[in-house]
Amino acid sequence: MGDTATYVYCVVHRNVPVALRSIPPGIPGASRPALLDVSPRLWIVASQVTRAVYTSEEIERRLRDLDWVAEIALAHELVVERLSRATGATVIPMKLFTMFSAPDRAVADMRSRRRQLEAVVKRIQGCDEWGVRVTRAATARSTPARTGAVPSGSAFLAAKKQARDDARELSARLADAAGDVLTTLGRVAKQSKRRPPPESAATPPLLEAAFLVPRDRKARFRTAAKQAARRCRTMGAELTVTGPWPAYNFIDDPETRS
Repeated sequence: MGDTATYVYCVVHRNVPVALRSIPPGIPGASRPALLDVSPRLWIVASQVTRAVYTSEEIERRLRDLDWVAEIALAHELVVERLSRATGATVIPMKLFTMFSAPDRAVADMRSRRRQLEAVVKRIQGCDEWGVRVTRAATARSTPARTGAVPSGSAFLAAKKQARDDARELSARLADAAGDVLTTLGRVAKQSKRRPPPESAATPPLLEAAFLVPRDRKARFRTAAKQAARRCRTMGAELTVTGPWPAYNFIDDPETRS
């Protein structure tokens, strides 16, 4: 086993090889990204990394270092995003820290998955991923309890019941708003996927979703998102849209190898 490993950013489908002269340098401590041939129209984009820095054990240890992980993630994403803008290219992004023991192992693995990769290309070709999040608006609150004179026992119980009813009504209204967004934008997208909320979220969003949108429907999608955002505001919710992104949520990545 050598001193280096092969770090894979993505697989690119294109009729001719994509030029790598102007792409970002890749993750820290790695060689510049290069192409590895998988088939006449499929190429791996990969760098060579030092095993001592990128062993499974070292990566596991350093996952707690958020600054280091963020630096790797940004460098990885910059390579993938730049390639996704290449004319005629369909990019299948790999998960962070997808690695193989050697270039030929990476090529052999991808060749064994060629049918799967071509199916992914067919699904995402000509599309971008857009992220949509719906959150509870800061002003969306149940009716506050009144202050002043101490209420009677029956009045206190009635106020408590009213507060519970108001909270249930608000929750139902917000859930309806999130469901409406998923349905409405899903009609424009080729595919949609509801995602679990971020683990770090103190208050989980009402909706965290990804949409695979054909580029020729981009304007329709953005218009539909603006209309959905206005409806959300009337129901006590806020909608935010991010993108376009490479289609991370609409592929089946090969497993990370070491």
